[in-house]
Amino acid sequence: MKDNKLTFLLIHPEISRTKYNFVGIIENECLELEYISSMLKARGHQVHLYDGQIEQTGVPAAIRAVNPDVVYVCGRTRQENFMLEYCADAKNYRKDILTIIGGLHAQLCYERMYQDYVDYILTTFDIFKILDLINVSASHDEKALERIDGICYQRDGKWIRNPSCPFDIKRLPLPDRTYFYEHPNNYRYLELEHAAWVRTAYCCPYSCSFCHRNKMNCGEYVCRDIEDVVCEIEQIKSDHIYIVDDDFLFNEQRLNRFVELIKEKNIRKKYICYGRADFIAKHKELMQELKNIGLYYVLVGLETIREEYLADYHKKSNMDDNVKSVEICNALGIHIMGMFIVDLDFTGKDFRSLYQWIKKHEVRHTAISIYTPELGLDSYERYKERLITDNPSHYDYLHLVAKPAKMGVKRYYIHYYILLIRLFLKAKREGVYDFIDYGDYIRSFIRNMFVDRKNDDK
Repeated sequence: MKDNKLTFLLIHPEISRTKYNFVGIIENECLELEYISSMLKARGHQVHLYDGQIEQTGVPAAIRAVNPDVVYVCGRTRQENFMLEYCADAKNYRKDILTIIGGLHAQLCYERMYQDYVDYILTTFDIFKILDLINVSASHDEKALERIDGICYQRDGKWIRNPSCPFDIKRLPLPDRTYFYEHPNNYRYLELEHAAWVRTAYCCPYSCSFCHRNKMNCGEYVCRDIEDVVCEIEQIKSDHIYIVDDDFLFNEQRLNRFVELIKEKNIRKKYICYGRADFIAKHKELMQELKNIGLYYVLVGLETIREEYLADYHKKSNMDDNVKSVEICNALGIHIMGMFIVDLDFTGKDFRSLYQWIKKHEVRHTAISIYTPELGLDSYERYKERLITDNPSHYDYLHLVAKPAKMGVKRYYIHYYILLIRLFLKAKREGVYDFIDYGDYIRSFIRNMFVDRKNDDK
């Protein structure tokens, strides 16, 4: 460390090094890094952001250009290889660069980051721990590490994990959106260009068995005051707001206050958020109010068209909720993004039935995920004997990571890609996603039906 004012390189990893991603269709603002940037700049540190979705130079070149004292990387499971690679790049450039890994994946799977070129792993949403780690590194007081919760570190060649505590989201500073504003042609959700991320809560108040989001923040759901949320939205220089809570449509009273404040301030923007089918089915009038203030997309985990799967997934909703939520959104003119899981027990008939259900109920926007036993969850242990890859890049819900029960891997992929192609053609007929090159994606799906993808993003 040169002095008490340091240079930081904050990195959001690239999504993939193949064409098999949705960069240019969905690009996520680096909100976590913007919180950290705001915190660091307030204390006089120099901060540089590098977003692998956008930048073309490569991380080694960025490290040489910035010459940082600290490199911080965050990402999801599919980006694990990249996160570790970047830390190694930093140490190869200069041994005294402090390397820190944080983010969602690190909270649950910290042991996978135990490498000599990683100095610290953050297992909490508490970004202020970064300041504690800097102070300890500057003072060389290793005993002080024992008093910092939510971190992993090495001592005498062994890794030590200090237990994590829930973080109060109200302590977060407003994000530093400098990088976001510097890239006005990026960060979109489908046709909604330059969409700013806003987070109002950490963790998910539900407990679906396939999802790790309810494990975050030590499993404690915490939310911001809705007045502060609306003040932040009012200040953002973007007409499109992506509320990235795992479930924004949760507290009826809070949502009514949100609507009231947006109207009071006469804020005119379009909103994207996540919500559950059962909530939508029971709150048609509230959905109308949200539509009136600009709700444009609602991402709904419909998951399946069979009751037994909903029960197995611990979804705590039913098919009537699914149908009614689609009907309500369609009637109100809210774009529902129906998110479905193709289960590992699927037969060819199940793939075809899913398409027919989507067509019958007029779900125009869909996202189809392959069932993925998440690292760190009970479902991973349940499917452990059936795993066919240990490559974290394949944990993107677009790859099979475990053997299907009723057909071979190649046949499963063929059914999956046929479903995707049929949905793309349906969307094209309906004028959905007109801003993308349908032909390019369909050709990509066809190629992936017949090529070996085991080397993707090694």
